[in-house]
Amino acid sequence: MIRLPDGFDQLLAASVSPERAQRVLQALDQEPSVSIRLNPSKLRECPFTDATPVPWSPWGYLLKERPVFTLDPLFHAGCYYVQDTSAMYVGHVFREVTRELGPGAAVLDLCAAPGGKTTDLATSLRERFGDRFSLLSNEVMRARYATLRSNVETWGDPCVQTISRDPSAFGDSPVFDVILADVPCSGEGMFRKDAQAVQEWSPKTVEFCALRSFRILSDIWPTLKPGGILVYSTCTFNHFENDDTVARIASGLGADVLPLPAFPPVVNTRYGQVLLPGLVPGEGQYVAALRKHGDASGACCGESCVSRSIGPLFSSGKRTFSDAPAVPSAAPLVNVDRHTALHYLHGDAIVLGADAPLGPVTIGFEGHALGPAKNLGKRCNNLYPKNKRIRMDIR
Repeated sequence: MIRLPDGFDQLLAASVSPERAQRVLQALDQEPSVSIRLNPSKLRECPFTDATPVPWSPWGYLLKERPVFTLDPLFHAGCYYVQDTSAMYVGHVFREVTRELGPGAAVLDLCAAPGGKTTDLATSLRERFGDRFSLLSNEVMRARYATLRSNVETWGDPCVQTISRDPSAFGDSPVFDVILADVPCSGEGMFRKDAQAVQEWSPKTVEFCALRSFRILSDIWPTLKPGGILVYSTCTFNHFENDDTVARIASGLGADVLPLPAFPPVVNTRYGQVLLPGLVPGEGQYVAALRKHGDASGACCGESCVSRSIGPLFSSGKRTFSDAPAVPSAAPLVNVDRHTALHYLHGDAIVLGADAPLGPVTIGFEGHALGPAKNLGKRCNNLYPKNKRIRMDIR
């Protein structure tokens, strides 16, 4: 049983209603759910049996039990991302409020680590525009940035780049059509999965996070084009960090709150929507959307404009796969069985079949690329990046 911090249940009841708060408190003593979101560029069917589709995600699936993802080569190939169902709702809202977005759109995921929402946005943009979009994924914390960069590389979308920069360092040129800000918060939606989130929670932490969120949005606001859209989200439930902060953004920075269509059992709040454990299977999420004051006709000015406006930011970012060893793009794909694939991902020496070509090859599993190797005939030089290798015992 989770020992909840003092003041949490009272603030929860004041924010979501006493009845809903009771449902949340009961859910916090239950085991968390597990879910994945497919990468439709690589995989179109869920690889797990008895999975249930997530209502608000075309690619999301709720699993019956948690498998050992580390021992699934498809996971390492970027065929799916392990993401909470509540977090997937942000992607749903993004799709709803950007229906007028056109080819050449420039999008910023401001607080992006570990990369779940970035990969969700990338999928949505690719399904609509092919290669005709730009998504910049930013994480200011260097340790978290390494995880973000690795996950984006594994996902493998060439229109996504990563960067580590404080919001105040982005300048004041309006270059983005859409900004997603999944801001750092007091983490009430992490209570079932992270004991530290429970220990660090306090009313003062909530107040601090609310002030920090507004500061982050104030710093990045000049880079959002007039008429551009901000998708604001947190993994917390209290009104200070959620509706109150959205109201402050709207009045203080100049924006209109966009109405979000009802999607029961998601709860509509005054300015956004909140997903609550006990009402939904996931850990919870808050999301709202705002349109910046100004002429919306300039919100997406075409692909030529993107190269001029966002180009300097992208050039200072890190390209997908930049950490991977140099391998010729034409290196033939050599499929191996699951046992061999896991040993390759572990960093072990492997031996390919006699019919495998010599020289640079790409090791694959079920047609999906895992990484590079050099086949010498009697053995292979394993070139899988050391920072990505499986560390657990695979026997």
